[in-house]
Amino acid sequence: MAERTTPTRKIIHIDMDAFFASVEQRDNPQLRGKPVVVGGAPNSRSVVCAASYEARTFGIHSAMPCAHAYKLCPQALFVPPRMRHYQTVSQAMRAIFKRYTDLIEPLSLDEAYLDVTENKQNIPSATWVAEHIRNCIHNELQLTASAGVAPNKFIAKIASDINKPNGICVIPPEQIQTFLHDLPIRKIPGIGPVTEQHLQAHGITQVQDILAVPDNEHLAIFGKQTDYFIALAHGIDTRPVQAHRIRKSVGVEHTFAQDITTTEALTKRIHTLADELWQRLQRNTTTGLTLTVKIKYSNFKQITRSHTLKHESYTPELIHIQAIRLVNAERDDRLAIRLLGLSIHTLVPCTIQQETLSFE
Repeated sequence: MAERTTPTRKIIHIDMDAFFASVEQRDNPQLRGKPVVVGGAPNSRSVVCAASYEARTFGIHSAMPCAHAYKLCPQALFVPPRMRHYQTVSQAMRAIFKRYTDLIEPLSLDEAYLDVTENKQNIPSATWVAEHIRNCIHNELQLTASAGVAPNKFIAKIASDINKPNGICVIPPEQIQTFLHDLPIRKIPGIGPVTEQHLQAHGITQVQDILAVPDNEHLAIFGKQTDYFIALAHGIDTRPVQAHRIRKSVGVEHTFAQDITTTEALTKRIHTLADELWQRLQRNTTTGLTLTVKIKYSNFKQITRSHTLKHESYTPELIHIQAIRLVNAERDDRLAIRLLGLSIHTLVPCTIQQETLSFE
């Protein structure tokens, strides 16, 4: 009997281009062609939710403090976020996706995975499906999207960033290893500055360098993530597109370049993390009932503490206030802090009226 083989999947990763900023430019002609920053006021402690491509040329990016963005580009136009409106636009975008497949895994308001191995239009080419979708988004929503087309989610997500904005990148199975060979490790989803720095210290700057590491050094360099790194270096990702994935929590954490030793510096970091956490919650149109703080000290001692609200869900102000309380209550001021994290659990739909990210 002939051996059965698993058919190659056709996965598309759609990523809207500067989504929040592009919606604002679409809706207000006076913003078109100009550096637009979606976020709080320049003199607030808020962070940038999104920056138009014109603003990005000045070095402005998401999660950057708005005050710093203003210093980089004083002529930038700061626009408050309209999360409910972005959600409406996102729903229209997903309605376009559903014309082609029901296997849709949203990652946020502005990006999603689609499995089009078998699609509703019976289009044989995943590349054609991606182009159809991009054309519909442009014609019906007056927005642009970039797409990555590949046999799995890992490659598709990387590919969608290659020809941004308003581009497409197709990586067929036979080209995966060539595509990955010279790819910088920072392009791998999930690798942040700290992990990148750790890998670079071991001479790993490109994906091909992962495969060159001797087997007896894997554990020392990659630790518990050894299997993950080796699989991705070979372009292997067996995760299916999950149409009904239930998210259990949303969180952010930072490992500091220099350990935090003062209350003033710690409070500033909490402000930044709380802003970033709220931004992520808004992108997923959720909030939650339980806030958890994570503290890792310079001696690598780690603690986590949580607080659950009984009669309401978290707002930006409550995240900020409760995070300060939890950190101050548990902090050992004899030790410097290496890492700080905030996360929200027991998620519920976001229904609050406030649409600003400022804690003033």
